[in-house]
Amino acid sequence: MAESTPGSYLLEIRTPLASQMKVGDSLSSNGVCLTVIWKTSATVGFDLLAETVTRSNLIDLKVGDIVNLERSMAATSRFDGHIVQGHVDTTAKLLAVEAVGQDHRIEIELPRDFAQYIVFKGSIAVNGVSLTVAELSADRFVNWIIPHTWAQTNLHRFRPGDRANLEFDLVAKYVERLVESFNVARERLTP
Repeated sequence: MAESTPGSYLLEIRTPLASQMKVGDSLSSNGVCLTVIWKTSATVGFDLLAETVTRSNLIDLKVGDIVNLERSMAATSRFDGHIVQGHVDTTAKLLAVEAVGQDHRIEIELPRDFAQYIVFKGSIAVNGVSLTVAELSADRFVNWIIPHTWAQTNLHRFRPGDRANLEFDLVAKYVERLVESFNVARERLTP
């Protein structure tokens, strides 16, 4: 990550996906949807908006860090898994990481402003990895990570105190907005 001008950043990622990408393509990096602005055969580059830097953990990256990458789903593809857009809502602190047999348990703080968007056994994206909420309390939630996900993502690099990118369930956000709109309309009609 390099600051190109005050408050403006460039991110360069070395990846085998670079050969498949073109300028203008989207690539989710740690759960943040970014637009390729330049590329080589081995790297892709991105501009980061101030909003991206403020709302995500990308500013914490150092040269050599591993990031989770995912290409956008093609409209002609089979839908598989949870709906994840790459629109990070906030970051939250990793509270605990625990190996239990071959699995791993990660515990993450739950920011109060986003608590209404998460439910037990619902989905949440953590650093772009779509996971199931296994435990939920007022100020934290837990995900259990299977060995394949642990090995194939940067979650295995998590340490207590690290910031994780969180993207909450899109459907919950739409339901909240619809309910708010309904309540406003009802108030207008109430004499």
